[in-house]
Amino acid sequence: MSQIKEITVQELKAMRESKQEHQLIDVREESEAEVASINGTLIPMGEVPDRINEIRKDIPVIVHCRSGARSSSVIQYLQANHNFTNLFNLKGGILAWAGEIDHTLPTS
Repeated sequence: MSQIKEITVQELKAMRESKQEHQLIDVREESEAEVASINGTLIPMGEVPDRINEIRKDIPVIVHCRSGARSSSVIQYLQANHNFTNLFNLKGGILAWAGEIDHTLPTS
C-alpha cells in the first residue's frame, strides 16, 4: 500500500499565503461544511468515486475532513484505484485548522 503524504495546517496556510497553486478538497458532508469551512471544494466522501474528474492530477491536492480520518481513506482509495500521486492529507483536519490557524472557526 502506498504511503499517504501529509501536510500540516501551518504548511497549508503558508501555501495559501505564498499563492502556491493547489486544490483543496473537503470530503465532509454538506451539513458539516455549512458549520465551518476553509473554502475547499466540497466532494463528500460518498460522492468521490462519481466525481473523480473534478480532482486535479497536475498540482498538489490537499484533502481534508474534520480530523483527518475520512480524508486519509479517500486518499488511499484514489491512490490505489486511480493512480493519484499528488495527494496530501491535511493532518488533523478542520479541527487542527480551528485550533492553530483560525480560532473563530466553529468546530461542532
